[in-house]
Amino acid sequence: MGDTPASSLWKAHLALWGVGLIYAYNYLVAKGLMPEKIGPSGFIALRVAGATPLFWLLYAFRWERVARADLARLWLCGLSGVTINQLLFFNGLAATSPVHASIIMTINPVLVLLISAAVLGTAITSRKVAGIALGAAGAITLLLNSGGGGLESHASWQGDLMVLLNAASYGVYLVAVKPLMAKYRPLTVISWVFLFGGLMALPVGASQAAAIEWSTFSTQDWLSVGFVVLFTTFLVYLLNIYALGKVQPTVVSIYIYLQPLLVGGMVWLAATLGGADYMADMGWLQSCCAVVIATGVWLVSVPTGGWKRRAR
Repeated sequence: MGDTPASSLWKAHLALWGVGLIYAYNYLVAKGLMPEKIGPSGFIALRVAGATPLFWLLYAFRWERVARADLARLWLCGLSGVTINQLLFFNGLAATSPVHASIIMTINPVLVLLISAAVLGTAITSRKVAGIALGAAGAITLLLNSGGGGLESHASWQGDLMVLLNAASYGVYLVAVKPLMAKYRPLTVISWVFLFGGLMALPVGASQAAAIEWSTFSTQDWLSVGFVVLFTTFLVYLLNIYALGKVQPTVVSIYIYLQPLLVGGMVWLAATLGGADYMADMGWLQSCCAVVIATGVWLVSVPTGGWKRRAR
């Protein structure tokens, strides 16, 4: 990618920290509205209906023609990166705890490697095999020890499984979108991906969106919806676009490791201030699973030679 000025690198990393913080806070904001105020599928309908026009407004000012031959791949990216990905994540989050969801999401780089090996022929070394085994062990342990979703626990294996499948769907998206990112500007790709993904997601969530009783919403509820649409969807994608223009994609992906730490800190703060109590979901077993998954992902993602090699 060439040499990048130090000031631009700092701005890129600052953008990625912003992405991490927004995603972490989103676990609590979205969980606070689902499913009592908004059904999870209805939330996705609101999310794509609000963000897609914003992307296309920007795209109109930087128009770039897309080849007809690439429309099928863009449709696949919309299906895997928006429709299935977001529907599974929000439905999973509605059925499990923010802590569990953030831990499971860290296995995404492992799933990307497996999909890349199957589709692109990416080599899997013995070190990566060990990482895959550790990541799978941590995720399976967490799934098998999820609570029943009652008062004693906010987690459930059904919700955890949906979050895991969401991570797999996003892995398919990352592999499928790679050729498009090399051919078009990121804003072009994202605009088309959200258009196709939104058109498929809207019918699924339309009934839940129509059932929302907006008259019962407090000011905090309105702010939460606005946060998910404007920050978690629109701003996060823009920040990722900016960062991808300055650093390698592997550097961007490493920031997912921060999610359990950031979510855990926000959960602790929410519990301390008298908010929703999810601290029961972060015991010694969950902490061990987080460490095991993070170790597995590190073995898969960090090449021999460490950070110096990665930063080139």
